[in-house]
Amino acid sequence: MAAYKRGMGLIVVTGASGRLGGRVARKLGGALRLVVRDAARAPGIAGAEVAVAEYRDGDSVRRALAGAETVFMVSAAETPDRVGEHKSFVDAAARAGVRQLVYTSFMGAAPEATFTLARDHWATEEHIRRSGLGFTFLRDNLYADFLPFLVGEDGVIRGPAGDGRAAVVAQDDIADVAVAVLRDPAAHAGRTYDLTGPAALSMTEVAATISASTGREVRYHDESLSEAYESRASYDAPRWQVDAWVSTYTAIAAGELAAVSTAVPELTGHPATTLAELLQK
Repeated sequence: MAAYKRGMGLIVVTGASGRLGGRVARKLGGALRLVVRDAARAPGIAGAEVAVAEYRDGDSVRRALAGAETVFMVSAAETPDRVGEHKSFVDAAARAGVRQLVYTSFMGAAPEATFTLARDHWATEEHIRRSGLGFTFLRDNLYADFLPFLVGEDGVIRGPAGDGRAAVVAQDDIADVAVAVLRDPAAHAGRTYDLTGPAALSMTEVAATISASTGREVRYHDESLSEAYESRASYDAPRWQVDAWVSTYTAIAAGELAAVSTAVPELTGHPATTLAELLQK
């Protein structure tokens, strides 16, 4: 496999067929390596090469990262073994001689975080710290892009978020930050950035913003915890998945996603995108 280089060394973007990794790859462009699970789904970027690897397959990851200086590590799909997959990837990156990982974590990542998946991100961060690899952690707030999908067929957003607020962030803004870091990784080594939108919104405000942007009447219903589990029972999802769904809202209620960061404008040179602006695109 040929190693494409640029002034700061070979950059590898994982998850390049996904929403975030694809954005980063397209914004970077040129001579980089794209890591995907299915080569047929890799974005067509002139000058880029494609490598196929599964996070859990350490040997394929090591080969895919051979010669890489900096790697954009998109967090794996949500599964019960997500942390195990992350650890396998990180260990393979260390064996491959990678200098720095830029990892997509989550706001408030901690072992006691209310949002259950934020605990997985903390475990991954800790493993990266112990690996000896250089790192930058991008702790994303909830994706603003995803909020319209919370609206039910009846025009209601349901969840136990109370009057809590979340500083939701646009995926394009996250991608812009990632590109800035990848283009000058040494300047961001050892740093952790909270990535948020410009304001913290309540779910009532989210519903009103979606209503104004789409012309569809949307409202928020503040569920009790028992109501939240009952309303999601019809999906027949595993308990860990339902816990993740519900704890997204309880983390908002607990105030763990409310802090507004200035990292997006400071690192990208442009203001963070509001939810209203995103919905108008």
